[in-house]
Amino acid sequence: MTDDHLLDSRAAWVRLAAIVALSTLGGIGSWSVIVALPHVQAEFGVTRAGASLPYTLTMLGFGSGMILMGRLVDRFGAMRPVLGAATMLGLGYIAAGFAPTLLAFALIQGVMIGLGASATFGPLMAEASLWFRRRRGIAVALAAAGNYLAGVVWPPLLTVLIADHGWRTAHVVAGAICLVTMLPLALLLRARAPGTRGGAQLPADGVERPLGLSRNALTAVLAAAGIGCCMAMAMPQVHIVAYCGDLGYGVARGAEMLSLMLACGIVSRVSSGFIADRIGGLRTLLLGSVLQGLSLSLFLFFDGLASLYVLSALFGLVQGGIVPSYAVIVRENFPAREVGMRVGIVLFATLIGMATGGWMSGLIFDLTGSYLAAFANGVAWNAVNVMIVTTLLLRSRGGASRLAPA
Repeated sequence: MTDDHLLDSRAAWVRLAAIVALSTLGGIGSWSVIVALPHVQAEFGVTRAGASLPYTLTMLGFGSGMILMGRLVDRFGAMRPVLGAATMLGLGYIAAGFAPTLLAFALIQGVMIGLGASATFGPLMAEASLWFRRRRGIAVALAAAGNYLAGVVWPPLLTVLIADHGWRTAHVVAGAICLVTMLPLALLLRARAPGTRGGAQLPADGVERPLGLSRNALTAVLAAAGIGCCMAMAMPQVHIVAYCGDLGYGVARGAEMLSLMLACGIVSRVSSGFIADRIGGLRTLLLGSVLQGLSLSLFLFFDGLASLYVLSALFGLVQGGIVPSYAVIVRENFPAREVGMRVGIVLFATLIGMATGGWMSGLIFDLTGSYLAAFANGVAWNAVNVMIVTTLLLRSRGGASRLAPA
């Protein structure tokens, strides 16, 4: 007896609502360290580079945690890993508020906060994909949008808390909020996803050679594509503030452009879900990648203040749906009981692309004294992504793939 009747059901939508809420709450792990950075630097009396160590460790914990948490979700279902991660996240923020040294703060950020937050991104995107068939694309997109919503909600709240009570109290309050809200929400994820129940793989849920490749080979190819697209994506997202400062417009203008980019990214993520439901994950990824490359190339020709606002909005509108497309592609080509781990691997690769792309763009600026070559570098990496995705799409059209049944 199958449980296909649960797909796209009312229970699936209730579960998706809980996932979006958990993703928004847990997304604090990606943003709080950025808001607190100058305050932490001032208290511990370190350089800006030293104060950036907590961010680096947080991203490492976040990325590697998606693989671990994804594997746990595959094996035990979503509830128990998310309960553990939410507890770790909440206690991590409380512990961070009492950190005696910068090193202790950085380790808490990387191990407890980064790892705890990781369960609320890639693994929950994978979990959402398992509960939908007709609306799988929009479900994954909404789950992914929670991280951007966190970027809208948490930084202003933390800014007020830090201004009124200091960064330590703000972390303790944030930890209490996570514990009080996330633990009850995690209990809504008790039921196992369709196609993953029981100890054995369902016979109808196997994929021998997706897109004509072994499962591990396809995972590696998707990871390579993820690095390419996010190397390109990092240039505007990481450096738009500094770029505006260099042009004489001021960093405040650049911060406004970044906020505009992220807000439009939410629209893009949701819209890409509707598109993926109609044309599939690979085509949606290719569409987003091509449009990202075109919009990124426009930065080479326009640097006026009004133009940069328009380009920031345009870039957000075309790139936000790229990352969720990978989760849809994984679900279309891998067994249900492997989705969490493999989505985690691919999304970890996108984080590597973001981190490396941001660093490389800064290095290119240091060597050339201009961001033009950095934008061109982003366009080149985007072209690599387009070539990889186009090749996969041609293989799928050639009948090389046996897609996983929903």
